[in-house]
Amino acid sequence: MTIEMNTDAAPAVVDRATWQAQIDQLRIREKAHTREGDAIAAARRRLPMVEVDPAITLTGPQGPVTLLETFEGRRQLTAYFHMWHDDQPAAGQCEGCTFFNSQVRELSYLHSRDITYATFCQGPYEESVRYRDFMGWDVPWYSVRDCADELLAGRPFFLLACYLRDGDRVFETYWTTIRGFEAFSPSHGLMDMTVYGRQESWEDSPAGWPQRWAAKDPGVWRTDGRPTAQWSRLAGDQGSSGSGCEEEQRSPLNACCHPPR
Repeated sequence: MTIEMNTDAAPAVVDRATWQAQIDQLRIREKAHTREGDAIAAARRRLPMVEVDPAITLTGPQGPVTLLETFEGRRQLTAYFHMWHDDQPAAGQCEGCTFFNSQVRELSYLHSRDITYATFCQGPYEESVRYRDFMGWDVPWYSVRDCADELLAGRPFFLLACYLRDGDRVFETYWTTIRGFEAFSPSHGLMDMTVYGRQESWEDSPAGWPQRWAAKDPGVWRTDGRPTAQWSRLAGDQGSSGSGCEEEQRSPLNACCHPPR
């Protein structure tokens, strides 16, 4: 799926030496930015932590499971709190949470550092896990519908939290939200390297550059009325046969999991 740029605006054309000289100047700032990020990460590692009840009960594939068990035996846990819209079909689910969860793919590198990644979904398990499966995500999935208040401690949903296990004790070491999520969004970093950037209205871009979306426009990560990442899954289903599509049609989400033909 492509979107027409509909603009003739473009940078000035110069010779390669002039172009490289300006990149070299920018590189100085980029390296400073990287070093500042390293310094912030170092400060993050020195934060204190707060104890959390390890017996808080979530719902997983086998039923009730404790927060301690979601570590899967590893020392660290990073949990993404996925928003859920009750009684909504797939197209009506959170485009932001879909955007971020879609980018968490290969977990083995996290596991090699003793880190478990998991999604803590706001919705009921049986319904929301069908959404995970429809999206083709391969991440541990739990419902925190009945324990979110304990875990969030007054904070809003749409949050990323990091935990440390010390034996049978659990501690929360860090949390972030909104733009803090960009740490696990390679799409943002790649967009920022392109000439037109994210194409959002808050960006400082030259006159004529495309800026289609406002900062909090719900359409930023939607295409033709549904979370953008759903379209590749739908296209795959239309070109296949077998149990995958049939299972989708049995799901309560099916009212909007497949577009009209």
